[in-house]
Amino acid sequence: MIHSLDTGIAIVYIAAIFVIGLWSGIRHQYKNAKNKNAAGEYFLAGKSLRWPVIGMALFATNISCVHLVSLAQSGFDTGLLNGNFEWMAAFTLILLALFFVPFYIRSGITTLPDFLEKRYDRASRDWLSVVSVLSAIVVHISFSLLAGGIVLQTLFGVNLYTSIIVISVITAIYTVIGGLKAVVVTESIQTVVLLSGAMIMSVVAYQKMGGWEPMVAVLEKNHQLEKLSMMRPQGDSSGLPWYAVFLGYPILGIWYWCADQTIVQRVLGARDENNARMGPLFCGFIKILPVFIFVMPGLFAYTLSKTGHLDISALKTFVNGKEVVNSKGIYTLMIVQLIPKGLAGVLVAALLSGLMSQISGALNSISTLASYDIYRRRKPEATDKQLVNAGKIAAAISLVFSLLLLPLLNNYESIFNGLNDIIAHIAPPITCVFLLGVFWSKASALSARYTLYIGSATGLVTFIAGKVFPASFIGQIPFMMIAFYLFCFCVFIQVTFSYIYPVQHTAESARLYWKTPLEALQSKGWKGLGNYKLLSALLIIIMSALFWFFR
Repeated sequence: MIHSLDTGIAIVYIAAIFVIGLWSGIRHQYKNAKNKNAAGEYFLAGKSLRWPVIGMALFATNISCVHLVSLAQSGFDTGLLNGNFEWMAAFTLILLALFFVPFYIRSGITTLPDFLEKRYDRASRDWLSVVSVLSAIVVHISFSLLAGGIVLQTLFGVNLYTSIIVISVITAIYTVIGGLKAVVVTESIQTVVLLSGAMIMSVVAYQKMGGWEPMVAVLEKNHQLEKLSMMRPQGDSSGLPWYAVFLGYPILGIWYWCADQTIVQRVLGARDENNARMGPLFCGFIKILPVFIFVMPGLFAYTLSKTGHLDISALKTFVNGKEVVNSKGIYTLMIVQLIPKGLAGVLVAALLSGLMSQISGALNSISTLASYDIYRRRKPEATDKQLVNAGKIAAAISLVFSLLLLPLLNNYESIFNGLNDIIAHIAPPITCVFLLGVFWSKASALSARYTLYIGSATGLVTFIAGKVFPASFIGQIPFMMIAFYLFCFCVFIQVTFSYIYPVQHTAESARLYWKTPLEALQSKGWKGLGNYKLLSALLIIIMSALFWFFR
């Protein structure tokens, strides 16, 4: 349990975010009350967002309680290994900035299913709309709520579901009332708070350990030096060898960063193409930090527990007569034992920032999808007011459904691995139709439709088979390789059907693919350090050097 002062800081923070979110959203809508495009103001902030806000909002929507809690857990269990998910993201953000953003901005889309209709057909749009809503509920909301509930239960002794419901309702109110403007303003604040809190934890753990060399010495003494490596050999007990990272992550990453409405909606609200390109690149540079401030504290926790500076007896339990450590609560244990009074309140605020930003971002994207891709499809004559109201109702229903999923998702030993396991079965067909659609002129509408249908069904069957028969061949394949194999299968389907049913381009779809990849780089962009080509090259060099150092 934490001190009453820290509890007070956390309460004040929640109240402040609530007020700021409501104020910014209502103020933006009031200023644009006479604007004929009221729905656009609500869902896309009137396309007024600049790159710093987009970059921070992308980061805040991505980083949630799941990352703070589960990356620390993974650092404790397997060392720096899961940092691959953070650093590989930089490369997919470059893909978003260079190749996907131009089409998204120039085509004037409101949602990514809208893009699929322009490039392929309406059936593809409908399918992606449904999958996007379901994935937002499971991936972006339910897992975040679960991680947040575990944290709040450990720190405050409050019932897991009670704390989750309170935070969810508070976040839903300012998100539903304020729209995207409220979301990105609060997310920008929450990014700063989240990073500050995470850095405090890293510095405190580092000082408590006495520095890098003492940590390495403890790892060596316990025969755990492999925890410092991000590139593991074949047969590694983690199930995540180096080739699985390079083959599997792009499948997950391209869907998550380039084709998922919850993430990309921040880019769609950009005021112009240059701001839309710079936002993801800015986020890519911020993504360097998580390995050091999210994963590393968990590794320090492991070595601190070995030297007696961190008491993990509260996490120990017996399974089949054998003592094991339930490391889900390692981050909150570090807050209680390592962080001084007052600063712990900042850490709690950081955790709440991650939780609230993830929920608000997902609810806003769900409301946008429900309004434009579901409600307006059935009522084309719907007014802007009706679209906004439909979105608000959809967000409320989604939140309730997310809460109902929590007991099922809590069965995963690692929240982070559970999250990525589900993404690995959702992403392949979506990644396939977006990649081929943007880079291959012959990708046809019918082939995209069959790829989405067959690929999603195959992913579902594979997921169920792996859980029902864990000892089977499918159950033994690492989820990253499952993603790669499913993607190859989807590419085979789409290429085959594209030749059986050749593409028939419309005037619009003929403009929505690159004739060559270099065509994407013809736009000059801003001059100087703000040039997207220069920053992309710089980010590639930095990330390659980091991977080489921690290989």
